[in-house]
Amino acid sequence: MYYAAACQTDFPAPKTRKEIAARVERMCSIIEQTIVGYEPFHDVRLLVFPEFAHTVPIFDQPEKLLAELAVEIPNEHTDRYHAIARKYGCFIQTGSFLESDPDYPGAVFNTTVLIGPEGILSKYRKVNTWIPWEVHTSPHDLPDYQPDPFPVVETEIGRLGVAICYDWLFPETIRELAFRGAEVLIRVSAYMDPWGTQKPTDWWTLVNRTRALENMAYVVAANQGAEMRNYPPFSWPGGSMLVDYDGRILAQVDPGPGEKVVVGPIDIEGLRHERERRRGHDTRAHYRAEIHRYPAMGRLPPAGVDPISIDDNNRRILAAKKELP
Repeated sequence: MYYAAACQTDFPAPKTRKEIAARVERMCSIIEQTIVGYEPFHDVRLLVFPEFAHTVPIFDQPEKLLAELAVEIPNEHTDRYHAIARKYGCFIQTGSFLESDPDYPGAVFNTTVLIGPEGILSKYRKVNTWIPWEVHTSPHDLPDYQPDPFPVVETEIGRLGVAICYDWLFPETIRELAFRGAEVLIRVSAYMDPWGTQKPTDWWTLVNRTRALENMAYVVAANQGAEMRNYPPFSWPGGSMLVDYDGRILAQVDPGPGEKVVVGPIDIEGLRHERERRRGHDTRAHYRAEIHRYPAMGRLPPAGVDPISIDDNNRRILAAKKELP
């Protein structure tokens, strides 16, 4: 057994990429303080940070994001995380970067990286961008996209898979990770009010628990804790949490903005035993794939290689609606 930490951040929105380094320095301090501070009580091996922990998309055009905020990966920031992962033998799921890639000119990806003692283990680019407002590129948008869109990594602390924020409202995306063997589902998120921790629209808590139980996996979910003045036009309720494979909340910070950390246990051997033992409520084994037609039916058209805009997102959404029954 080991412990995982879901870590909230509350930074002012940066206007240029030069401001990323200070945020990385603070997050490395959070990592070190968490590991050392909890050491007498818990063996913290996995640390997860929120979406937009490094940069927030303050511009509504990809060209501006590329000019001011986007970075290539790997970079000096991932090197910094690697150094601290190597020092402590931990695994870090970074907050998301706005990423540029010379293989996909003009595209801006919303990207998180899993880093362990040996370096970068996986790169995940948000598949379900929060349209219409996000003008990031999804792997779904690009013809002949080559990297694996759903990496699951075998590590000494279990098989780890990650998805970002709005991805989690699509059961198919998290199910893809589960059917690839993920035992710990990591959520890197910036979930704003009113869809956070408070009833009647406590989607954050509801979705995290549902994805855990329907995939019989742990969920470690770090949510953005920025105050409205830092990441307008929204307020960010935090509520970072850990959930076990039966949908039980193991630990959760009190709702509300602010920099906070919560830790909870991950019992991989216990999960593996239950996955092998149980015959009831293992919906992965019970899934009747052949009778379900909708996963293969196209809906939202890919953006293709053309620049993404809010107007284009709205056009594609309307086109998809016309295909619905």
